[in-house]
Amino acid sequence: MTSSTATRTTSTTAASAGAAKRAGQVSFVGTGPGDPGLLTVRAVELIRAAEVVITEVPEHAALVASLRGTPDGGTAAVVVDGAIGDGGAPLTLAARGKLVVKQARGGAHVVRLLAGDPFVHGSAPEEAQACRKAGIGVEVVPGVPASVAVPAYAGVPLTCRGTDQVSVVRVGRQAVDWSAHGGTGTLVLLSALNHLGAIAPALVAAGRDPATPVAVTQAGTTTEQTTLVSSLDQVATDVAEAGVDPTAVVVIGPVVGLRDTLSWFETRPLFGWRVLVPRTKEQAGDLAARLRTYGATPEEVPTISVEAPRNPQQMDKAVRGLVEGRYEWVGFTSVNAVRAVREKFDEYGLDARAFSGLKVAAVGEATAAAIAGWGIRPDLVPSGEQSAAGLLADWPPFDELLDPIDRVFLPRADIATETLVAGLVDLGWEVDDVTAYRTVRAAPPPAPTREAIKSGKFDAVVFTSSSTVRNLVGIAGKPHPSTIIACIGPATAKTAQEHGLRVDVLAESPSVQVLTEALADFGAQRRLAFLEAGEQVTRPSERRPATRRKAT
Repeated sequence: MTSSTATRTTSTTAASAGAAKRAGQVSFVGTGPGDPGLLTVRAVELIRAAEVVITEVPEHAALVASLRGTPDGGTAAVVVDGAIGDGGAPLTLAARGKLVVKQARGGAHVVRLLAGDPFVHGSAPEEAQACRKAGIGVEVVPGVPASVAVPAYAGVPLTCRGTDQVSVVRVGRQAVDWSAHGGTGTLVLLSALNHLGAIAPALVAAGRDPATPVAVTQAGTTTEQTTLVSSLDQVATDVAEAGVDPTAVVVIGPVVGLRDTLSWFETRPLFGWRVLVPRTKEQAGDLAARLRTYGATPEEVPTISVEAPRNPQQMDKAVRGLVEGRYEWVGFTSVNAVRAVREKFDEYGLDARAFSGLKVAAVGEATAAAIAGWGIRPDLVPSGEQSAAGLLADWPPFDELLDPIDRVFLPRADIATETLVAGLVDLGWEVDDVTAYRTVRAAPPPAPTREAIKSGKFDAVVFTSSSTVRNLVGIAGKPHPSTIIACIGPATAKTAQEHGLRVDVLAESPSVQVLTEALADFGAQRRLAFLEAGEQVTRPSERRPATRRKAT
């Protein structure tokens, strides 16, 4: 078990017995309504450092895994279900308090995760009281409550000029006097979906206009968010017909009318798009993060596995030559090449000082960033196209008067093309073209993912190299004709076309940032076309062409 993993258990096991002498500490942490980006900095720090994490909803386990997915030097977290007991029944408030105390009594630092804010419509007050009674330290980290965040993500301000009164009501076992809410102020209802048939008439009877606008938002702050806009006299019927989730947040009042101009989240260019990211697992993170900023839900499917060369002697010899001053240049053509050389350095106990006196070239900004993370600033990055050809265009020819050494170390993949090597030789350089790593086809994705690819349940696929095209088709089959195909460059696009795919989006320059921007621009133009035609905006997966498209 490593420090970047979490072990899920039932509520019967917990903290280390070795810490029995220490006083326990429980941090009650609000996780907000769903979007992990709404976590506070303190919340992230605590989750990453916790010895025990007690969850409230199923999504919390995935949240813990994602935040502890990078090595942090701490111990592995024990993840305990704080909502369901050993017998499968929901825990009562008293049982939850006992569970939290039990986990902390041994001296562990326990993080208790609660949806929304711990002290707003949650069980934290009772659990914290139980901890204090047991002599256990308590910390409370606020979270954004759903009553505030969800309307904001729906583009509905709770106050505006002329409307400054806000009431938040959680509909539960206690009766609510709706006559006190008959004005024109904003009313936010939680857990109210199953009671709207009675609530709406009561508010009208209390003086609310039957035409008062109502917004009902489910899955708020996530890329699955949807908002139904209705009126007070019609909302119960509309909700029943639409099958809205009972946990949806309801906002009643004139402020709902501002959604037409203030809806910012659901109008993102790729909002709700399910986007397939076929890359090496190590490289998928940046692309996935950028896709999320445009509202997409990325799904990473490894298609390439990066492995060490079968014969390491070539790399060993090259690294020794680098230390001994055999080379004038080192040329990195990928992030994986940087990683491979760095791992070899670690093996030999070397660091960046071994590059002293060498010139370093990077094929593009991503590779340059990887080198910079090593504390090295590249001497050469292509001024134009970020590719082997672009690198070659800027590479200086060998000059006997200026260059004391005529040799270049080129650590690359086993399947790299010979374009760069041949070009450097033409410029007068001797090249040690060394296999630093092998790229092999990954195992096929799970059957549901393969079926989703073939049946068009993905809205888009982003290809970042020719090998990702070949390997995805090889392990999972061709994407459905309705799926938007986005490629990082002409070579990748050509490979996609050779496999019978039509390329819809082509990045102007080969970088992840430009590729995601190009796909977002495509999505924005597509959305605008629907609106100008007076049609409902749909995702590519929601429409099916009559015939299979062909490559162009």
